[in-house]
Amino acid sequence: MATIFKTFSSTDIASTRTLLHEAIPITGSIISGTYQRGEGGTEENIKNYSHGMFQSVFDYPFLSSSANQIFDITMGYSSAISSSGFVQNTKKVNVYNQMAQMLNGYDHTGSIKKFQTSGGVDQDAMVFINFSRLLTKDEIKKESYIMTFASGGDWDSAAKFTNLITLQDLSGNSNYRVDSPVGEYGFIMSQSLGSNSNNFSSGDNHVEIGRVYYQAGIVALTASMGMPSGSMVNDTDGGSPGSFSVNPKEMINNTLTGSTIQVFSNAVRNKINKISFNNTTELNSTVYFCRVHHNEFNYSSNPTYLTASKLRVKNVATDTPVTYITSVGMYSADNELLAVAKLSEPLKKDPTNELTLRVRLDY
Repeated sequence: MATIFKTFSSTDIASTRTLLHEAIPITGSIISGTYQRGEGGTEENIKNYSHGMFQSVFDYPFLSSSANQIFDITMGYSSAISSSGFVQNTKKVNVYNQMAQMLNGYDHTGSIKKFQTSGGVDQDAMVFINFSRLLTKDEIKKESYIMTFASGGDWDSAAKFTNLITLQDLSGNSNYRVDSPVGEYGFIMSQSLGSNSNNFSSGDNHVEIGRVYYQAGIVALTASMGMPSGSMVNDTDGGSPGSFSVNPKEMINNTLTGSTIQVFSNAVRNKINKISFNNTTELNSTVYFCRVHHNEFNYSSNPTYLTASKLRVKNVATDTPVTYITSVGMYSADNELLAVAKLSEPLKKDPTNELTLRVRLDY
């Protein structure tokens, strides 16, 4: 009698987990205006919104059907800096509180936890870069996030990238934290001003300037960038970001409080030289070993297997029955077909041989 169904035993099923990584390079030319309409014109791959609370960066002009969102960028500060006379004061406080609530959660008193350094020092003004899930997949790989940006010069100067500062999640594999509602995060370190950006791990005086939330795909950087002689951005008049000043604290405060979120985001973007990281895709697989013993599946239930009540594959009654396996059907307990695995070529099966077919389901 033809065998049609066979039930898997526990020894026939195995589960595996594989982590796949993809390198993601983001060049500064895309971030800071590759697609400009005329000289000094509108950046067509940068989308600003009427609410003015963040802006989005795309790899192509955002009106194109081929455009993919790269990240959103915004900034905010805590109530410790807040003042009713500041530009977009309420929105900046709301952005800070929203991101702190999502990324840090609440303390034992029910208050939103502020952003802090690993040593517990409050960070009251932050820049947030929220990467698209298209790029980060399941998470950012630890110790792979690297960002370089200009340490001085006018934002629209061709020489602005002469001196670069490197940011990296050093010790992300060994020094990450797990007390965030959105998963694991590591601390981002920068070099002190004057360090060689091409030799980041050579013992430079590293400065802690933010966090990278690996599963959430969000980078939070202190607005001053932790550099002793300046900040990442500088804005003297609340308009276009300008060159660095001998009084960086005053300049960064003017930028935070006297500029809109859009202007501040423009200033940050135009200082970025490049961003790179490896994403992670978690591939869960179930492997089913379909074991065909010598006395199984030697006959077919296909109607074409018979002709005039005789087996097509047998010339006389004493001939050995033969079948050719071309596919494997996976069924539920109530015989509902769930999946079909196709073989690259038919496999001959008769009472003299046994087969083991390996079927893998990825999800």
